[in-house]
Amino acid sequence: MKPSAGLLPPGSSRRHRVFLPVLAALIALAWLSLWAWARSPYGRYLDHGDWTASGPAAFLCRVVPGGTVIVPMALYAAAWILMTAAMMLPTTLPLFNTFDRLTSQRPDHGRLLMLLGLGYMTVWGAFGLLAHALHGAVLSLLASVPALAWDSWLIGAAIIALAGAFQFSRLKYRCLEKCRTPLSFVIQRWRGQAQARHAFMLGVQHGLFCVGCCWALMLLMFALGTGSLGWMLLLAAAMAIEKNVRWGQRLSTPLGVALLSWAVVLVATHA
Repeated sequence: MKPSAGLLPPGSSRRHRVFLPVLAALIALAWLSLWAWARSPYGRYLDHGDWTASGPAAFLCRVVPGGTVIVPMALYAAAWILMTAAMMLPTTLPLFNTFDRLTSQRPDHGRLLMLLGLGYMTVWGAFGLLAHALHGAVLSLLASVPALAWDSWLIGAAIIALAGAFQFSRLKYRCLEKCRTPLSFVIQRWRGQAQARHAFMLGVQHGLFCVGCCWALMLLMFALGTGSLGWMLLLAAAMAIEKNVRWGQRLSTPLGVALLSWAVVLVATHA
């Protein structure tokens, strides 16, 4: 990497001023799309409910080969991509800003930024597929064992307790530290050779640390309701503060205590 790569050359100042507003607009569009979807007649699909029983999705399930699997997965993928873009992209603004400056002199600057974002979203997409499979397995278990359905609150309490306990783990803090120091993260990994592949892999690597930091909080959406915009906003704000605000690391402990206390209250009220 050239010594001057970290400086913003005069000719790229306009391009730099445009990039962050464009990224902010994409995040706003994701939130707006989620809001419109949640308020539409198809809002139940956002909440993983009634995908195959009625409505347009039920018709597609009947006419598309393997539709009972493909259609719910496609709807889930669309919802997950929107939710990830809305909740997680705001936490990566320092990463994109750093990479924007480091690559601003390259002619394929814009393509490298897109590949960085694609790598990051690919990791969250893979995590979403795993979460979808886990969610489907839990629903199948509840359907096959009716007795569990009566105590399904235990699953929600367990997820909340898991998210709370993870806030105190060493893995959480190691991954959070990588997310909070994007400059050193990029400088240690960016070599400027085979730029396209390295930009994509840089996004993948940062995405892995991001998932390692936030996976438990994202799983909370399955307990709280994946269609709840209020919870999305609250969790997105918590994760953005943890990663981007100077005192953000101090939020992890009280957040963990609050989640564990909530799980205890749920158990006490249902026991």
